[in-house]
Amino acid sequence: MSGRTVAALRSLGDLPGVAEAVEEAREACTTLRWHEGLRRRIPEAAAESRIRGATASAMLEGAEPAGSQSSLGLVRDLVRGATPWSERGADPVWRVLAGAVRATAATEHVAAAHLRAPGQLLATLHTASSAGLLPEDQLGRPRSAGERATGQDVLGPAPDPDEARERLRLVHELVGAVPDGGAPILIVAAVVHAEVAVARPFAAGNAVVARALERVLVRVGGLDPTGVAVPEVGHADRAGTDYRGALAAYATGDPAGVRLWLLHCAEALVRSAAEGTRVADAVRAGKLP
Repeated sequence: MSGRTVAALRSLGDLPGVAEAVEEAREACTTLRWHEGLRRRIPEAAAESRIRGATASAMLEGAEPAGSQSSLGLVRDLVRGATPWSERGADPVWRVLAGAVRATAATEHVAAAHLRAPGQLLATLHTASSAGLLPEDQLGRPRSAGERATGQDVLGPAPDPDEARERLRLVHELVGAVPDGGAPILIVAAVVHAEVAVARPFAAGNAVVARALERVLVRVGGLDPTGVAVPEVGHADRAGTDYRGALAAYATGDPAGVRLWLLHCAEALVRSAAEGTRVADAVRAGKLP
């Protein structure tokens, strides 16, 4: 990461209230890290975090399947193989839900070394999120001239493919530099998340990829090394209205809008740590399904 980019990111921490919010989020994640329920049982709790995260990510995309079974129960059955992936293959809501599950599941084995190849990482997450939603030749690659992006209408028209690719290069730079540190990981993760969601470099699935990438950065960057916090739930609280509004504010490019997004992300991470605590409590009590 260039010195100029690091300086720019650090300057975001000087926006009113941001440094304090970042510190509160860090403390919440530290408290979660040392939860007694996580002793020797982090993999079990992290797996439940991914299930809850995928469910929340799908909800933010409007993918809540009809029927008596809850979305959380359906996702849990998908992950453990009790429900076949092909069960409702023609249903677009089902395909979005399945994409959110696959993208979130794909974060499990991402390590610092994978961040050194950010283009490959984003291609993997995008392919997972959008298989069945896009033609195969559009999976894992940015939009080309004439290809439009779908989703997130609240953000207004998507940038043209050239601008989107330029912003994607910034994302690659930020992700690739995470193992070296240099800027607060919460701010890096928030900016990366917003840039992917707002620039919409892919033809579909951008917000799902953005949330999966944030999950990766928060864990691999050391803010939540257990992977038990549930960032997607933090964003989906209050039916996702705060999330969409904060993203729209960031999209304006105004410092006040960027500040609002950073505050939202910090507050969402506090809520995500609280959800992680509920997971850890359930693990300790032996009450996970």
